[in-house]
Amino acid sequence: MTDSTLRVGRPARLGLAQNAAQFGLLVVVNALVGGMLGEERTVLPLLGERQFGLRAYTAGLTFILVFGLAKAVTNYLAGTLGDRYGRKPVLVGGWLVAVPVPLLLIWAPSWGWVIVANVLLGISQGLTWSTTVVMKIDLVGPARRGLAMGLNEAAGYGAVAVTALATGYLAQAYGLRPAPFLLGIAFAALGLGLSTLTVKETRDHARLEAAGHAPRPDGKHDHLHADLTTAQVFAQTSFREPALSSASQAGLVNNLNDGLAWGLFPILFAGAGLSVARIGVLAALYPAVWGVGQLLTGALSDRWGRKWLIATGMGIQGVALGVVALADTFTVWAFAAILLGAGTAMVYPTLLAVSADVSHPAWRARAVGIYRLWRDAGFAAGALLAGLVADALGVRAAVWSVAALTVASGVVVAGRMYETHPPAHRGNDPHPQQDTQEVSHG
Repeated sequence: MTDSTLRVGRPARLGLAQNAAQFGLLVVVNALVGGMLGEERTVLPLLGERQFGLRAYTAGLTFILVFGLAKAVTNYLAGTLGDRYGRKPVLVGGWLVAVPVPLLLIWAPSWGWVIVANVLLGISQGLTWSTTVVMKIDLVGPARRGLAMGLNEAAGYGAVAVTALATGYLAQAYGLRPAPFLLGIAFAALGLGLSTLTVKETRDHARLEAAGHAPRPDGKHDHLHADLTTAQVFAQTSFREPALSSASQAGLVNNLNDGLAWGLFPILFAGAGLSVARIGVLAALYPAVWGVGQLLTGALSDRWGRKWLIATGMGIQGVALGVVALADTFTVWAFAAILLGAGTAMVYPTLLAVSADVSHPAWRARAVGIYRLWRDAGFAAGALLAGLVADALGVRAAVWSVAALTVASGVVVAGRMYETHPPAHRGNDPHPQQDTQEVSHG
């Protein structure tokens, strides 16, 4: 027998090749999830300023703040619900919540409606994106997590980029509403249909891996046994376990600077006289490099290890933000967007892989959900910090402050995180006894 089997209906097997069809389907589903986010990247900051008359930066960034809070809390719940009830129901539920979002944005008579739409968007993104992450981790097993996360995040943020670019051109040609948000209606319909009719449950793959789970030879994870309570998982992921807690703070700071880019960059670029179409190009360039780059960096983290990709990537992001603060031309901002995307690509899938490396399969969904809680709380923190600093000192001062925090976060990773994917685990399955493991669940 060359593949692990689990006798629950059809046999479950771990591996990317063994689960290529379902894995590919989940990549498509996550691209649609990213498209729902991308429809706002270019248009919504300009909509707040031009159609709803928002002048204070803090007020204009409220949509990101409520989005980040809603998504952060839902990430936590998604992991717990996925462990308890299965992954697929959580995914389908997330798409149901997404359906009214583009309609609310099209018909919103006041900024309050936009806030409600972004609460729903945050809940939907927390349920759908978190679940596609966990399902891919379930399917591939231990050896190719970095590659799996690279493919997942590349699909999601590639779609963010394409949609941001498309909505910029639609807004230039047809106005800020309704044309850009019609894409969201199509994405929600496709995502709900695929998730309901074709996606299969993956929780049994996690059970299979748990049955053959082996501790690290160096004893680093001996305290992380299978029967941790949710409160204990929260404490380990947030504060106690060095790698998990380092990943959580780096994720928070990473999305803090993404919240800044989402909310203030279009306003900064518009203030320099750029057209909506050119703003759309810049809004797309950063997530495009981020998305495509993850195809490389996720796989490289499986080969080279996680820690130094993360620490270096945070440093590169900090430098890129400094360039944004200094520049005042399209060309230099385009260079900074490429640099920011490259640094983020080094960090984003690798942090998820760290969370999967360290956590036990029995509570991995909860650990990933808690990591994503902290990471997406960065949207809210970024909106609040950037808005307050921008109102007090200007947009460029806000960019400088976030640049400094990003570099400091990379220093924390360099000093506190240990390597979670050591050389002995690279290029092969660190749990070889799974090759002959059979587990029966009633």
